[in-house]
Amino acid sequence: MTVASVADRNSASQPLLDLTASQVRRAADGWHAVLRIGAVDHRVWSKEPPVLGALYAAELPFDGDFNARAYAARRLSRPMNGRAPGPAFHKLSKQRRERLSAAISALDVRTAGGSYRITAEALFGTKRIPERAWKTHDLRNRTVRLVKGGLALVRGGYRKLLRPGRRDE
Repeated sequence: MTVASVADRNSASQPLLDLTASQVRRAADGWHAVLRIGAVDHRVWSKEPPVLGALYAAELPFDGDFNARAYAARRLSRPMNGRAPGPAFHKLSKQRRERLSAAISALDVRTAGGSYRITAEALFGTKRIPERAWKTHDLRNRTVRLVKGGLALVRGGYRKLLRPGRRDE
């Protein structure tokens, strides 16, 4: 978000809502704020420190995330004007949430030094893991994929969670 210019002050710019010190954080890339409007938290980033009472405008780059950014700006604008924010841009299915949780759990066990077998026992229970033929068991392959999925999330793949699924990816 940027401070609106004098010419823009008559347009759709909005004043920044009251912020407490616990809701604003400075980071290397700028200022991060969490605006709680009703029951919804809105995360806002600014190059400059927020100024109470200043009017702000959203800058939306025309990139691959434009639709998600525009939708988020709309979800912020609506409650600021006394309306319901509307539904989230996209929601993860129960199956996808469970898989992401399992991938993070698998990565936690693996980075703590656990073998794939120990990781599988932590995820699926000891009774489901065979004594023999572990190298070719389907739970071993699933465990390896979950660890790889967790690594992909840590290496920046978590950003894909913000975008709706696309068939061409």
